Amino acid sequence: MDVIKAHLFVEMYSPNEGHLHGFKKVLVEGKTDFQTVEIVDTHEYGRCLLLDGKMQSSQMDEYIYHEFLVHPACTTHPHPRRVMIIGGGEGATLREVLRHADIERVDMIEIDAKVVDFAKRHLAEWHQGAFADKRCRLIVEDGRRYAETTGEQYDLIIIDVSDPGFEGPAYLLYTVQFYQAIARCLAPGGLIALQAGSSSVIHGEIMASVYRTLKKVFFVVRGYEASIPSFNLPWGFFIASRTADPKSLAAQTIDRRLAEREVVKLRAYDGETHEGLFKITKALRQMLETQGRVIEDKSPMYTPL
Repeated sequence: MDVIKAHLFVEMYSPNEGHLHGFKKVLVEGKTDFQTVEIVDTHEYGRCLLLDGKMQSSQMDEYIYHEFLVHPACTTHPHPRRVMIIGGGEGATLREVLRHADIERVDMIEIDAKVVDFAKRHLAEWHQGAFADKRCRLIVEDGRRYAETTGEQYDLIIIDVSDPGFEGPAYLLYTVQFYQAIARCLAPGGLIALQAGSSSVIHGEIMASVYRTLKKVFFVVRGYEASIPSFNLPWGFFIASRTADPKSLAAQTIDRRLAEREVVKLRAYDGETHEGLFKITKALRQMLETQGRVIEDKSPMYTPL
């Protein structure tokens, strides 16, 4: 945590830009085998999880990120039964997947067991007991290694990992070789969903590069974005598949599937929202088509800091 004054810290987006947060209390401040972990109580956003100095989720608006990451892809699939989550250590992505009553099993692959332990102790509002659900199997392992070696097949794979920082645990989870491994884990009709960094036209190089990389593996790649106040930037997501296209579903179909699966009390996502997600701005469309590069193991991409 970069403390510039008592009870203030700055999350840097580039060497020249950052977001100032005021905090009341530090609950966790330490380093695991993979990354630095901080859990703080802030004035504006409540309790927040930071990894390597980057905001991952906040008590006040994490539902936006996690509902938009999970439900558009999960609801696009007509009959999802088996799900793999890579990352998502705070348990909120798992929570949202388990809202769907027809989900039979979720394999959560998390490299950093200490993040899960911290979440169980300090982030109960995020996981809401999801780790104890009998449908969940927590596997402490590198997500890439698991994808390359497992013989399991999944209807939905959700990649909820941090941005690709230098020496961080996620930089090889954005490459074409990784997405090829993920594609082999998909059952027929399966989809993947992932966060892709900022969709800002200033900071969007990673998102544009992820788009180009996904297009090397999947026939259907749909990008969308959400406003998440604690991130202080518009945030990008992708759904990718060989055949399934989330843009083809009408609001009535989405609402019907949510009702059939007993998914209730969502705060950010429904059928009308789903239709609007994929009507992205001209500026974002142009950025995805003209910027970025294919990310490979031999030439990974990193965030500026």
